[in-house]
Amino acid sequence: MYMKSIILAAGYATRLYPLTMNFPKPLLDVQGKTILDRLLTNLSAVPDITEHIIVSNHKFINHFEGWKKMCNKTGCYRGTVTVLDDGSTDNDNRLGAVKDIVFAVRERNIRDDILVLAGDNVLDFPLLPFVEYQKKKGAAAIMRHEEYDTARLQKTGVIEIGPDDLVLSMQEKPEHPKSRWAVPPFYIYPAGQLDEIPRGIEAGCFTDAPGDFTAWYCNTHPVYAWLMTGRRYDVGDLNSYTAVQKAKL
Repeated sequence: MYMKSIILAAGYATRLYPLTMNFPKPLLDVQGKTILDRLLTNLSAVPDITEHIIVSNHKFINHFEGWKKMCNKTGCYRGTVTVLDDGSTDNDNRLGAVKDIVFAVRERNIRDDILVLAGDNVLDFPLLPFVEYQKKKGAAAIMRHEEYDTARLQKTGVIEIGPDDLVLSMQEKPEHPKSRWAVPPFYIYPAGQLDEIPRGIEAGCFTDAPGDFTAWYCNTHPVYAWLMTGRRYDVGDLNSYTAVQKAKL
């Protein structure tokens, strides 16, 4: 089965001002390579992926188009690279991550499995084992790692898991986390389930964070949680950006 990757890069990164006031966060440099390039290098090792779809906003679309021209000249990644403009112009009228996923699926008429990633994360482990795990399960899959800092759990997805890594419940940015299993923004949805995403929106699921849909979806569909094999660095503010520059990648 073929797969498409959807990289969510339409945010405005207000917590990183002034760095991102007029520049997209995924194109920030981390130790000599952009965040986006690091993700695509990782994704290029996944043979099933035939297209990488980067969803930008209208304010930053020219930056991504310029980056893509350079990428096309060097032929740096396996698979087609597509850049989409979701039409939003500032933080107040942004679509939200879940609606951006629907936008990408419809714009590219996707009929394959999708691997959804937030475009502001740096990983020190390969994504291929995550994709292989999902294929064995034959259902939607997410990642998990243990987090003992309650403040951090309150800023991410949190799951309860049962036998065989099955997700029993998921909360997105909970005030009172039910477990220590944190969920980073990496999700795989099977091709046959993509219509569930707009259906979830119609049913009232939140749309700001990509995990908002998963929290709704796991109530009626099997979702499995793969245990991360390394670390991920969420570049959310100036302190975290400084920290990732010092990390061993």
